Amino acid sequence: MPCIVRAVAVSMLLAYQVLLQAVINQYLNNDLNIFRQLLIFKNKACIISKYKNSVDHQKLRHYNAAVQCLQKLQHPGSCFPHSTTFWFGTSCSHWNFSTKSRHQQTIRIDGKAIAQEIKDEIKAEVELLLEHGLRAPHLTVLLVGSDPASVVYVRNKAKAAEYTGITCEVLRLPESVSERAVLREINFLNSLPDVDGILVQLPLPPQINKRTICDAVRPDRDVDGFNVLNVGRFCVDQEAFMPATPSGVLEIMKRLKIETFGKNAVVCGRSKNVGMPIAMHLHSNGNATTTICHRNTPQEELVKFTRAADIIVTATGVPGLITSDMVSEGVIVIDVGITRMLSDQGQARLVGDVDYAGVSKKASMITPVPGGVGPVTVAMVIKNTLIAYKNTLQKNSLSDQFKK
Repeated sequence: MPCIVRAVAVSMLLAYQVLLQAVINQYLNNDLNIFRQLLIFKNKACIISKYKNSVDHQKLRHYNAAVQCLQKLQHPGSCFPHSTTFWFGTSCSHWNFSTKSRHQQTIRIDGKAIAQEIKDEIKAEVELLLEHGLRAPHLTVLLVGSDPASVVYVRNKAKAAEYTGITCEVLRLPESVSERAVLREINFLNSLPDVDGILVQLPLPPQINKRTICDAVRPDRDVDGFNVLNVGRFCVDQEAFMPATPSGVLEIMKRLKIETFGKNAVVCGRSKNVGMPIAMHLHSNGNATTTICHRNTPQEELVKFTRAADIIVTATGVPGLITSDMVSEGVIVIDVGITRMLSDQGQARLVGDVDYAGVSKKASMITPVPGGVGPVTVAMVIKNTLIAYKNTLQKNSLSDQFKK
């Protein structure tokens, strides 16, 4: 039976090789977006197949990816199922292609899958460190008060750290704690040699100055990138920790190979921790023509900018800010906004800045809320902790060499 299965599978592969090449040649110009992604990720496509132990895995993956593309382009009414899911392993995006016309395919970016890949990469590195007799990296999270959203965020970070093998400690302080007491805790953590990353969960109670607290964290342990020295170094294109949320946005774009060179990018929101870093990176490193819109941008101007945009990143916390009439066909939309709202039944739900149902009909790529940027943000905090640890190892190694 295994021989028969292998023979059938190999025959299928050979039969479709010619077809695949012909279809790519025929549709490459008309369906550039789809086939660009196919060609970029063809060596990384990952599907589950009962033949996976019987034939060349890579060729079989290519075949399946091509056939699934073909069913969307050529046979929307055939015996193929209409709902097709593409899994791209190294990009780790779960791309759900709708059954719209050939020029209106929408890719739903799965942030959970991307985050999982990042965590798997970190886990492999941590295991390697442990195999060489080194300790695991350590992250300490400072949580002041009991804000429900903050508690959830901290729990997610602790779970992600545990999965990767990074040790994580959560220090909880009461809502009424003084600023001096918080500073005392941070200074103590700064002095510990086995603490690699320090994260102060925001927001803080009104009696505590956020800037004072964030600047108290050692820049080399500031895995959330809020220390003013890290912000300044980033602004002048020097090595520094970037805040986790913009870092997550850029990681998504990097892993999906989203082209920014010469593109029109609009960033909605100008916060120092999210909007501004994203806009600066797109402008300086991404070579995009970048426009920042904010609460004082007139609505008619906002619409004008978003309609002309190739890429929209929105981080305002204003539900439904971006609607379908405000975007062009094929736009790429990254929704960073997250707002907790009550449904008609009184149940809490998370929504973004984008009217997902409407905008997804026109976008070429879009992140959902939840399940988009959020999981990647958490993963980037863990990645920054590993980076901080490796930087410390490098410094210690150089110091030891100097002493010799």
